[in-house]
Amino acid sequence: MSALTVGHEPGQGWDDLVRLWEETDAPEGSKVEIIEGVVTLSPTPSIEHNDIADTVQRQLYPVIPTDWGIYQTLAVAIPSRHGMYVPDLLVVPRDALTVGRNFIPADVAELVVEITSQSNASHDRITKVAGYAQAGVPLYLLIDRWAPGGPTVMLYGEPKGDVYRTLAGGKFGEAIKLPAPFGLTIETAGFPGR
Repeated sequence: MSALTVGHEPGQGWDDLVRLWEETDAPEGSKVEIIEGVVTLSPTPSIEHNDIADTVQRQLYPVIPTDWGIYQTLAVAIPSRHGMYVPDLLVVPRDALTVGRNFIPADVAELVVEITSQSNASHDRITKVAGYAQAGVPLYLLIDRWAPGGPTVMLYGEPKGDVYRTLAGGKFGEAIKLPAPFGLTIETAGFPGR
């Protein structure tokens, strides 16, 4: 199953889009996002996708402060781009969370990780890169199982406007070093390919 869009009225304001996003009745495990003003529904990720998320999350736990969390279903709001993204992994200080809300402002995130799915890889490669950069998210790790030249991992940082600088990149099997505050080398050798 590929990603679907949920009906909305053209020209809706941000608050209307958020309300539609919050009220979307999606099947359990699916991901509901707002991408460029369109509410989008994606199917439950594959086993390979989930395995990569688990592998990265396990590597992150030893290096993050105890008052930070790693979340898999917490949305980040980027109103200036009409975006509400749900990264595959999100590292954020717990004191940035608001009880009763199911999203946070993107600028409080320390790291976002997106793992591409075949049906929506272009969002992760293009739209979300620009959105996370514009919101000031310091680090964006893109794990692209569906890259045209074969599975790759790219680390972006130093956002300016809606552009990131590429800090590191390589094929699955090559390690990627996350800078401070993480100071961690992500091992990708065990990542399943396509």
